Amino acid sequence: MKIYTKAGDGGETSLIGGARVSKAEPRVAAYGDVDELNAVLGLAHSHVHSWPQLRERLEAIQRVLFGIGAELATAADGRELRGRATEEDVVALEHSIDGMEAELPDLTSFILPGGGPAGASLHVARTVCRRAERAVVALGARDVVLRYLNRLSDWLFVAARYVNTRERHPEIPW
Repeated sequence: MKIYTKAGDGGETSLIGGARVSKAEPRVAAYGDVDELNAVLGLAHSHVHSWPQLRERLEAIQRVLFGIGAELATAADGRELRGRATEEDVVALEHSIDGMEAELPDLTSFILPGGGPAGASLHVARTVCRRAERAVVALGARDVVLRYLNRLSDWLFVAARYVNTRERHPEIPW
């Protein structure tokens, strides 16, 4: 099978279910932002060598994001999708945040994003997540999807702090 179809050469793409829409549609932008977030998380995963639990969590997050992207790319036809974000996914992020925060010093000021390659890539993922969240809010997606993306940006911030602290990269106050 060829990777190129030429079907999008005129500026349209197909949604799951076959409907054709402009590539400039807000829905396409939103699932594109989620896809970019997933790719950036793949980059972060490649830097998180020493933290198997974080690597596993990143993979689980990527799977949920694939489901969110599929949901956003599906024409509104009532179809049930595999991999949809659930309340349990939101709770899993919250538990993970709580576990990491228990090992971190209290935050007393804003910090500059950065640190080592792992922490810095998690900070980049956080900003991409915020953009994806804004695009998904504009669509009026399911509440659990909005909560998941909001919590994910929090998780990414804490994960960046966690990795940077463990790797002894000092936080730089603003």
